[in-house]
This record gives sequence, C-alpha cells and structure tokens, in this order.
Amino acid sequence: MRGDNGPGSIGRIKMIPVDPFGSRASPPRCLFLGAHCDDIEIGCGGTILKLVESQPDTHVNWVVFSSGEIREKEARSSAVRFLDGLENYDIEILNFRNSFFPQVAADIKEHFEKIKKTLEPDVVFTHFRGDLHQDHRTVAELTWNTFRNHLILEYEIPKYDGGLGSPNAFVELTSGQIDRKVSILMDEFSSQHGKSWFTEDTFRALPRLRGIECNAQEGLAESFYCSKFLMSI
Repeated sequence: MRGDNGPGSIGRIKMIPVDPFGSRASPPRCLFLGAHCDDIEIGCGGTILKLVESQPDTHVNWVVFSSGEIREKEARSSAVRFLDGLENYDIEILNFRNSFFPQVAADIKEHFEKIKKTLEPDVVFTHFRGDLHQDHRTVAELTWNTFRNHLILEYEIPKYDGGLGSPNAFVELTSGQIDRKVSILMDEFSSQHGKSWFTEDTFRALPRLRGIECNAQEGLAESFYCSKFLMSI
C-alpha cells in the first residue's frame, strides 16, 4: 500500500497490486494446506480458480490432513474441479484424527517434513495462526515451523468459534469466480448440508465484506494474513 499525500491533505491509502510470483523462468508452484476436507475450498477457493485462469502452468500441491471414507471422496472430487485447467497438480488426502491435531502434532509434523523434502513452493497457503479451531491452528503453526524461507498466506474460515480479524492481503475476484466456488462447494460436499452454517449465503458473505475492505472492482475478494513479506527494491 502507498500513502498518497498532497500539500495540506490527509493521507489517502491506495492499494498497490503485488505479484507473489514475480518474473520467473519456471512455472510457479503453490502448496495448499487444509486441516479438513473443505477448508482449502472455503478459505481460498476463489483464489485458486483465479490462479488456474491466469497462470495455468502453475504446479499445485494440495494436502488435506483429516478425512473419512465419504469425505475423502468429496474432497478429491472437489479438488479436481477447482484445479480443472491445470496440467500439473497433486492431491493428497490424509486421515489424522479430526479435532485431535494438538494431541497428534508430532505425527503431523513428520508429514510436514516429508513435504518439505520434496517441494520448494513459491507460495504456501495455510490456516490463520490466530484461528480458534485447534486443528486449524496446529496446521498453521506447523506451516511456519516447517517453511521458514517462504511466502506464507494464511486464509480464514467462518465458523462457530468466531475469530475473524483484519487481514492485510487481498485477492480481487469476479462474481463468476465466486459463483463457481459456491457451486462446487454445494455440489461436492453433500455430507455437510445438514450443518446450519454450510450455506451459499455463508460462502458469499465473507468475500463481499472483504471486497469492500480492499475496494475490489466487483466488490468481491478473498483475504489473507501475510505476516512476513520480503521486498526487492
């Protein structure tokens, strides 16, 4: 962001677009991490759809840490639809015990180390470190513990626990991208339809609010927390 100050004026903040990949000789590589089977889609599904449209040569690694038989099928089908258009992607669905991530953090950390040995991502998308859900928070903490020289963007999940804050990084989205995100979520995660919060309204509300905050052209955006960003000047 930049302050636009004229003589005698009050500073007016403008949003400055930043390309997290910069000029690269090789295709960009993104790592998406989610505690549960719908977390990545809810937190940054619109951003993924925009990435697929704008940079189809991107290589994506998609890792979900907790699942069951039904939810794994849903998660794989959903991920394939979100990543449709990319030539290179890998989807990994694990089965660590839901709601007990702090108790099995050592085992999850071992898997993080396996990921680190095989990947060198340009950007890592993970949960918000201040998330009040214990599984989300554990994944976020292990992300920072493992990837210490990478750009990490922390996404947000609306939920019963609350905990939404003031993110500082935004991705503008179109109404078409939000429509597709919501459609895939509702189509693929039928096991969640009995939950009162799993509705189209929920998935449209937060992007609208974040779109207002970043003055998005169509008033829609997904937001992230960026704790560290190395600038090249």
